[in-house]
Amino acid sequence: MNSIIAAILSLIIPGLGQVISGEVQRGIVLFVVALIMGLIASFIFKSWIVNIINILIALYAAYDAYQLNQ
Repeated sequence: MNSIIAAILSLIIPGLGQVISGEVQRGIVLFVVALIMGLIASFIFKSWIVNIINILIALYAAYDAYQLNQ
């Protein structure tokens, strides 16, 4: 699969690019971590901090998916 497509998919839904690339377990773990971090952050922090945390997780997932396909 094209590494740019995998990165874009993971940017939209963290872990999706990893699943599409064949790393299903890694993708599921990334998705669950993103979900848990988002839930924890939304209960503890204000909304702008939650957005920053979600963006950082999505960027990491996109970078990881890109690296998997290199």
